[in-house]
Amino acid sequence: MKFQGTKDYVATDDLKIAVNAAVTLERPLLVKGEPGTGKTELARQVSDALGLRMIEWNIKSTTRAQQGLYEYDAVNRLRDSQLGDERVHDVKNYIRKGKLWQAFEADEKVVLLIDEIDKADIEFPNDLLQELDKMEFFVYETGETIRARQRPIVIITSNNEKELPDAFLRRCFFHYIQFPEMETLKQIVEVHHPGIKQQLLTTALTQFYEIRDQQGLKKKPSTSEVLDWLKLLLAEDMDAEDLAKDGASALPKLHGALLKNEQDVHLFERLAFMARRQR
Repeated sequence: MKFQGTKDYVATDDLKIAVNAAVTLERPLLVKGEPGTGKTELARQVSDALGLRMIEWNIKSTTRAQQGLYEYDAVNRLRDSQLGDERVHDVKNYIRKGKLWQAFEADEKVVLLIDEIDKADIEFPNDLLQELDKMEFFVYETGETIRARQRPIVIITSNNEKELPDAFLRRCFFHYIQFPEMETLKQIVEVHHPGIKQQLLTTALTQFYEIRDQQGLKKKPSTSEVLDWLKLLLAEDMDAEDLAKDGASALPKLHGALLKNEQDVHLFERLAFMARRQR
């Protein structure tokens, strides 16, 4: 069971090695990188490439680790007991299975995505240490132990918004997705916009990297944002000449797809103003 990338996802050699190493070691793969570099999409492509079902657990700031295991609805059970409902005699009727439980009870191997783990409370990763290590957990309400029938391939993503505990990191195989270089990004664009004119692509990506390299930028545009930008350029039937800067503005055409806050827009407006004064 080897991941070699897919026709819809350009995976670098080091990323393929990381995925396959995690599978071999039976360790969670912790993937970090800038937002928009394809971390979540990686899990979907691993699922497709290996022919495995994917179970996705999207983490929010309010998510608790227990929710990934199960939740016991005591309030609903109390209400049913007051109404004389026969369901109340079986506590299993009030157990809601979480994403880890679903992955553990699957008869076949699955891909379990724990997406954006750094959004949750700092204790969240520690609360999952034993479950991800031993691939089992105890259900106190029923007295049963849930063990993984097939060890899932666990992919955990992080945008690096907060540090993760050392004990958690020790149990993972780690990979940082570097922002792609020009040639790799061209391959990614070709997957999403096949047949794009090379002159337009080269001019657009040159401007894109100039924006990313600009000192003082608050939010660098990502891979997903340059794909959106190119989609707009193609929809407007623009060519490389249309992207030429007119000197009045340092902002690229349709810059709203790339620059996502007023500080960065003002930065490029100031650069254009300074350039005009120097002429």
